[in-house]
Amino acid sequence: MGDSLFEGLPPPSHQQQNQEAEASNASKPTKREPSTVPAPPKPALKSALKRPKPMEAKPDPEAEKVAASGKRLRFKTTTDASETQVIEAMKKIASHIKTPTKFSKASKLAIQLIQAGSVKPGTSDQFFAILEAAMSSTTSCTDPSVRADYHALFSAAQDAAECLNKKQKNQLATWTVRAVVANDLFTDDSFVFSKTAGQVRDAIANLPVATKDDDMEEAASLNDKATISDENSEREETHSGAEAEENKGESDPFGLDALIPSTVKKDENGKGKKDTPDKARKEEEEESKRFLKDQRVALITCLEIAARRYKTPWCQTVIDILVKHAFDHVGRFTSCQRDAIHKLWASIREQLTRRKQGKSVNGKLDVNGFEWLQQKYAGEKISIRHSVGGNGDRRASQWLG
Repeated sequence: MGDSLFEGLPPPSHQQQNQEAEASNASKPTKREPSTVPAPPKPALKSALKRPKPMEAKPDPEAEKVAASGKRLRFKTTTDASETQVIEAMKKIASHIKTPTKFSKASKLAIQLIQAGSVKPGTSDQFFAILEAAMSSTTSCTDPSVRADYHALFSAAQDAAECLNKKQKNQLATWTVRAVVANDLFTDDSFVFSKTAGQVRDAIANLPVATKDDDMEEAASLNDKATISDENSEREETHSGAEAEENKGESDPFGLDALIPSTVKKDENGKGKKDTPDKARKEEEEESKRFLKDQRVALITCLEIAARRYKTPWCQTVIDILVKHAFDHVGRFTSCQRDAIHKLWASIREQLTRRKQGKSVNGKLDVNGFEWLQQKYAGEKISIRHSVGGNGDRRASQWLG
């Protein structure tokens, strides 16, 4: 075992020695020589790809003074219109909203003023003038061309009702019945129609019982259908005020009465103070009467609109209940209105009886699809090829029974 394992073998050749020397050198770590190949360039930074900044302007001495004083320059991004500008805008809208062709655009501008919060106690009179001009238009608020615009305008006007006085609120409530509730009765949605009919029933139930004075006033103003507007009352007040100033100027052209004490003027002032509460109470009574009168007229309009839709099958039951409710509370309307409700209920009751007998609204018996086709093709001729409209002598009654 002590002998060499390579004993008896020939010595290695020169080529094998060179290979062994190379293998030993490769196993040893060697130092790398610097490469002569140039390294790739470094990627350019993003900041270097940006465009060069323009030449900076020279500092403004005035801006430096403002900065030194501690003040900052602030630019206004929103424009807040003054009350005067809002009033001028409302006057323009009121002048254009009377025209039917301009009503749509003018009503949208008015809605924008409401949503912007421009309707305030200082501008409430001008805003009410817009609504008054809208209702005084020649086109009815239930006209199909402007129905949606009226509905949107007076629905949005409810948000500004807090800025109006009592008289204006009452008038707005009446206009809302005519422009919103009445227009909702033209809907194709059964749920909206039923809800609107319920509102009309509640409004009828809240009316007070009509008195003989109401009937007498209605008989006296039967030919005058136009209601007393706020504009007419304001014109009368301004006219009376102008006459009073003219009379005062004629009686005292030099203004000497103000310098001379007089007991007669004191008595007149005392009478005026005593008459003020009575006058205010009388005006309140007249206002309440006018409000009730307008409410009754608006509700009668709603009943008439609902009755016109009786041909629509899904409206019939709701209309039956609505008109029956009005007939049960007929005492809350005036004489002429009671007659109209009696006639309306008689017509609805007749149609209701026909429906119970199986007849439709137009008086004909209700038929199903097969009976309708049987009536339609009973007079038609069927050819041998079984096509309708041929010149054969076989009638539809032979195969339709």
